[in-house]
Amino acid sequence: MADNYDWSTFTKRIDIKCSEKAAYDAWTTQKGLQKWFLRSATFSSPTGATLAANENISAGDAYKWHWYGYDDTTVEYGEIVEANGANFLCFTFCSEAAKTDMQVSVSIKQELGEIIIELKQFNIPTDDRGKALFHVGCMEGWVFYLANLKSVLEGGVDLRNKNELLKKMVNS
Repeated sequence: MADNYDWSTFTKRIDIKCSEKAAYDAWTTQKGLQKWFLRSATFSSPTGATLAANENISAGDAYKWHWYGYDDTTVEYGEIVEANGANFLCFTFCSEAAKTDMQVSVSIKQELGEIIIELKQFNIPTDDRGKALFHVGCMEGWVFYLANLKSVLEGGVDLRNKNELLKKMVNS
C-alpha cells in the first residue's frame, strides 16, 4: 500500500452546521479567519490597497498571516489563486518553504443535507522533508483547524492555544 500512496496531496473533509455564506466568509475575510485560524490576517489587492476586515478576498489578492502560539517571526505570505464569491477558494501555501507551487483549495458544498468543507492541499514536495513537513505536518494542522472551525461556527469555544510561550502544541 505505501508504494501507491500519493504524498503530493491530501484531502480532509468536515461537516459543519452553518450556512454556505458563513462558511465562505470564515475562509475569505480577515475577520472570519481570525475567529478560528489566525492571530492576524492581512489581505491586499493587486493595487496594494488593504482589504477591510469584512471584505471577501479575490483572485490576485496577497496575504500576510500570523498564528497564535508563535511570535511575529513566524509569518506566511501568499496569494489568492481563485475565489468565486460563494463556495470555492484556492491559495498558495508555504510555497517559499516548500520550494514548490504548493496550494490549498477549499470547497464548500451540500451533501445529504449537510454543509461539507473539503480542504485539499496539493503540489506537496515528495522528498523526505516534504513528506514530513508539508504532508504529515500540514495535515495534522489542518485536522485541528477544521475541528476548530466547526467548534467556532457551531457556537462552541475557540480551541486555539494563544500563549506563544507554550511550544509544540497541537492547537497552535
